[in-house]
Amino acid sequence: MCVRKPIETLAIYVSEGHNFRGHHGGVPGTHPIIECESAELVAGKGIVGDRYFGFKEDYKAQVTFFDQAVHNEVCREFGAGLLPLGYRRNVLLSGVDLNTLIGKQFAIDGMVFQGTEECVPCHWMNDAMAHGVEDFLKGRGGLRTKVIEGGTLRVGPGTIEILGSE
Repeated sequence: MCVRKPIETLAIYVSEGHNFRGHHGGVPGTHPIIECESAELVAGKGIVGDRYFGFKEDYKAQVTFFDQAVHNEVCREFGAGLLPLGYRRNVLLSGVDLNTLIGKQFAIDGMVFQGTEECVPCHWMNDAMAHGVEDFLKGRGGLRTKVIEGGTLRVGPGTIEILGSE
């Protein structure tokens, strides 16, 4: 039996280069984050055009998700002008608690993902967003996933199915 519920994909972000990974002790990179209306997802690889596309075999963060509700909390705590692209997660969703998807397979409009782990916030969050955001996001930094079945993800309303749920 599957649990199915409505969600909304609010934004899709890709960047072809790393601004923070590999920059520890130095300055961030300058690769722009591009907001897309849709993105092509490939099983076992991730989002076409993103810095983690085909990064390494069986990579646990082929596509990353962030929760709009958590972003709203960050804005209330640190300032309303913060933009969700600063988290450098690929997909901004509303309608599901991402932590409930860790260790589970789920489908969004026919694409299947394996939730692998939380996107643990790093010290760069304090630079990219606001001082204190790293600690504030612990336990709710987003979701890392593997793409099991690909397709085209689009901004807009959709459905999430948690596969194999009772």
